[in-house]
Amino acid sequence: MMDYAARYGLEFNPFIRNTKDILLETAESTEVKTRLGTLEKTQGFGILTGEPGRGKTTCARIWANTLNPSRYKVCYTSLSSLTVMEFYRQTAMLLGADPRYRKSDLFEDIQREIRRCALEKRVTPVIIIDEADKLTHKVLSDLQIMFNFDMDSRDLAMVLLVGQPRLNMTLNQNTHESLRQRIVMNYHMGGISKEEGRRYITGKLEGAGCRQDVFDDNAVEAILNAANGTPRMINKICNRSIMIGASFNQNIITAETVGKAVEDIQLG
Repeated sequence: MMDYAARYGLEFNPFIRNTKDILLETAESTEVKTRLGTLEKTQGFGILTGEPGRGKTTCARIWANTLNPSRYKVCYTSLSSLTVMEFYRQTAMLLGADPRYRKSDLFEDIQREIRRCALEKRVTPVIIIDEADKLTHKVLSDLQIMFNFDMDSRDLAMVLLVGQPRLNMTLNQNTHESLRQRIVMNYHMGGISKEEGRRYITGKLEGAGCRQDVFDDNAVEAILNAANGTPRMINKICNRSIMIGASFNQNIITAETVGKAVEDIQLG
């Protein structure tokens, strides 16, 4: 990695997962931050959807990291394709309970821990369920019951469901009317604009210490056309383009090189 990173003046490759996150603000991420701020104030249920690679999990993680740990207990899970009993047990463990075995006991475990956090410790539980579009109808139905307190007179926790657009299609079914009425925030993430895409690439490069041109203008245009506003695809194409460019001893990546990178990714 260091060979091709050094060729392009990079201290590290900013287009793959690193210990050094380069977080770039876009109009979309700013709007998500505002919407999640609303959820934080009102509590209850929030929905965040988007196509794969649009940055849903990143936005949820950044928001969760801003929450004061003395006031919020963040519980994150991406294991959403579980049975009802498995989901109950996992939720109980995330909240700090020693889960029992019967469903009714698990339900009591979960509600007891939420009450303990919210009323005794004055800490609001924040349950983030990633890939929530994979949740079964039964789990979604039980969610509303699980977080029902004092005859539904108040919310003692926040629940953020993060998933692909089909999550909303599922929630729009009549069987989930009661849960849908509890939703206080619902936002769908679209793609970033081309101008934001250009700033995204530049910001990533600068964040990795780069002070030279890496992609020519046509190459950047080719990347953005192929990525269609999806940050994850921008990263994949840039990463592959740099690797190919280095193998051909290119000092500046061209649109032709980007084309080869896109072809490689599609074949992969």
